[in-house]
Amino acid sequence: MIPLPLARIAEITSGALAGMADPRAVVRGPVVTDSRAVEPGSLFVAIKGERVDGHDFAAQAVAAGAVAVLASRPVDAPAVIVGDTVAAMTALATAVCAALPATTVIGLTGSAGKTTTKDLLARLTARIGPTVATSGSFNNEIGHPLTVLKSGEDTRYLVLELGARSAGHITHLTRVAPPRIGVVLNVGTAHLGVFGGKDEIARAKGELVEALPAEGVAVLNADDPLVAAMAGRTGARVTWYGRAEGATVRAENVTVDERGRASFTLRTPSGAAPVALRLYGEHAVENALAAAAAAYELGLPVATIAEELSEAEPRSRWRMEVTDRADGVTVINDAYNANPDSMRAAFGALDALAGDRRRFAVVAALRELGDESVALNEGLGRLAGGAGLAGLFVVGPDADPVLAGARAAVRAAREAAGPVPAGVPAAPLAHAGAVSHAVAPHGASYGAGEPPGGAGEPPGNGAAGRLSPVAAFGEATEDAADAEDAEDAVAGGGVPVATRVLHAADAAQAGAELSAMLAPGDVVLVKGPRAAGLERVAAALLGGDRR
Repeated sequence: MIPLPLARIAEITSGALAGMADPRAVVRGPVVTDSRAVEPGSLFVAIKGERVDGHDFAAQAVAAGAVAVLASRPVDAPAVIVGDTVAAMTALATAVCAALPATTVIGLTGSAGKTTTKDLLARLTARIGPTVATSGSFNNEIGHPLTVLKSGEDTRYLVLELGARSAGHITHLTRVAPPRIGVVLNVGTAHLGVFGGKDEIARAKGELVEALPAEGVAVLNADDPLVAAMAGRTGARVTWYGRAEGATVRAENVTVDERGRASFTLRTPSGAAPVALRLYGEHAVENALAAAAAAYELGLPVATIAEELSEAEPRSRWRMEVTDRADGVTVINDAYNANPDSMRAAFGALDALAGDRRRFAVVAALRELGDESVALNEGLGRLAGGAGLAGLFVVGPDADPVLAGARAAVRAAREAAGPVPAGVPAAPLAHAGAVSHAVAPHGASYGAGEPPGGAGEPPGNGAAGRLSPVAAFGEATEDAADAEDAEDAVAGGGVPVATRVLHAADAAQAGAELSAMLAPGDVVLVKGPRAAGLERVAAALLGGDRR
């Protein structure tokens, strides 16, 4: 943070010094909201939450080295008293950013992949100059100003992940740190119930490009029609990324290895270079392209971009973390959060990584889906039920739609498969606790296919023909379609496996029961909404949280 005396902080925040605070005392950072993170020279921001009131830790923070406390009531410590500590912290961050004209602010948003893309882009900008980036997913009205306040006079790039919980949220964040480059990844079904529909989500995400200056750059996904349509909402120059032939920065010749890691040729107007990602899942290609397009706009050579992308490891925890146990069991911990789109990507990664190995999955019902909740969660069940799993655990009290979808997919596969081959034990019929069924090792593919206006269409042409939220998730909407896909998969020649669909009350039960079922060489995907706490399942399988 830029060093600021308490008198200046009080002026910026319209606050009053109290508790014998010395107006000449200088805050050099960091600004923190957790008293345990205080360092000498810090400013501790006391926030009153639902369970904890930061004001109760004011004296502890100063004892640990904080210069003062930003508080909304008198405390037993030197303080700047303000009406609202979050609003005051936001005002302070706005002033600090305005005092750094040489810093290029890059904003990034999307329904899925924000954190991974932000991590990649921060790695790339660090090759050019000192970079400050959002930690983890601190992308809201508290985490955003905290990140900005990490900036100092030497900061060249500020890479900010912008989340949106409602219309106007991104606009608010861009006023704190006005971006010169805005990257929009995709418009999916995350928080569908909060916004009411994908068009509303697109309007909220597009606030980022509306905030760009005329001399700025909007980096847009050429393969997503709702993102492509944002080109008409900005006065900034537009650069396209994606797999579409007309994209400025694009991926060609994409392949996926036996560990589910993608390789491709990174093509730019100034040349091409090979990229071999260490990130898991083919969906990481789009994240890498978005970061590459922004870095290309900053002047980074294509060879350097490709080199950095190829060396990047997962930086934020619980996002496609792949760990091999000593006995050969592989655990894919993607439990940080989930939505319909990221669920489909995760199961695609599981399929690529597992190959012919026995596979399991632990999921939980998706949230904030509004009127589409039942249909989309049934779609999740169908996706999982058709994924060739030996076992599926659905965790939590709201699991019924997911269980129903999974059992429907398993029944459809059984009906399509016909008589069980000689020498293969017949699987029992579904019952309340579990359902077993003969399906192909790789299951059926319930992907929605290439959407209109996708990879084969020039950027910006494809707003028509959008998929519904249910179709975008990849749910087969008719039993006949389920049966047909399952029949094709079984006809592929794999030896049928028994798929058990189980309900677990919580993560602890799922972890314990799954641990007893695993054998050397198995592969497990753990994926669900953050509130489900499924990272505890991965920790149990790995003998503790290794991160």
